[in-house]
Amino acid sequence: MTMKDPYSVLGVAKSASADEIKKSYRSLAKELHPDVNPGDKIVEQRFKEVSAAYHLLSDNEQRAKFDRGEIQADGSPAYENAYHRAPGHAGGGGGFDFNRDSGNFDDIFSDLFGQNRAQGGRTRSQSRKGQDVTYTVRVSFVDAAIGTKRRIKLFDEKMLDVKVPAGTMDGQTLRLKGQGMRGMGSGVAGDALITIQVDPHPMFTLEGRDIYVTVPITLDEAVLGAKITVPTIGGKVTLSVPSGASSGTKLRLKGKGVVGKGKAVGDQFVTLKVVLPEDPDEDLKKFAKKWAKGDGDELRQKAGMP
Repeated sequence: MTMKDPYSVLGVAKSASADEIKKSYRSLAKELHPDVNPGDKIVEQRFKEVSAAYHLLSDNEQRAKFDRGEIQADGSPAYENAYHRAPGHAGGGGGFDFNRDSGNFDDIFSDLFGQNRAQGGRTRSQSRKGQDVTYTVRVSFVDAAIGTKRRIKLFDEKMLDVKVPAGTMDGQTLRLKGQGMRGMGSGVAGDALITIQVDPHPMFTLEGRDIYVTVPITLDEAVLGAKITVPTIGGKVTLSVPSGASSGTKLRLKGKGVVGKGKAVGDQFVTLKVVLPEDPDEDLKKFAKKWAKGDGDELRQKAGMP
């Protein structure tokens, strides 16, 4: 079987420097090494191709011969009549043999994987934890406040239900132990890191663990007082508006905020906003004229306005 072009195997240009070739090989070898992918025959074959390609291109003399077309990618002569094979090799003379030539790779593997050369040419891998994998999950304001579950697809196509705890904040990261990349040797798997993005709410805003909302009321509700229905993250509740309430009056709903550390719960603050009818009728206009005392300037002066 014809071997692949070594430059393509390593993903480098034919003009690549020795350092660029070595850097590409190191990256691929670390990703494809059998200790990192135990039992994966496809990855193992790819690792062998990468190693053979580096074996050829890291030898300046062999690389020059390949570039001139004198030898093939496996190191065998490029000419059709050059059928001679080196003793003990089924492939082309100069082809890569892991048992014979792997000594050239000791320094690289030792650097990449912390391996120690043992007697007989074998290596003993050190254990290493697998890499962490990051994901992003979007949730609504209310779901983040009261808690929810989200199903995500992991890098290995496995589906996983992620519990988003009540009181999760925007940008908070959840760690799922052992759901990342496999470890090397007997090393444990890495973790899955889930970053939560909380969508803004059209009415609620959050400050610390307290929720703020502005609720409109009518003129008669402000003057006479009333019981009104207001939204919370747990559903609608009834709130008493005191008589004589003004726009900006702030009322507190204890324990209607977001859960914090130690199960402490914030509050919800309702800011009242008096809203007049878009088209006041004549009765309202007559009442306003009769009731008017002309003390608007005094009121604004008390508010600190010039």
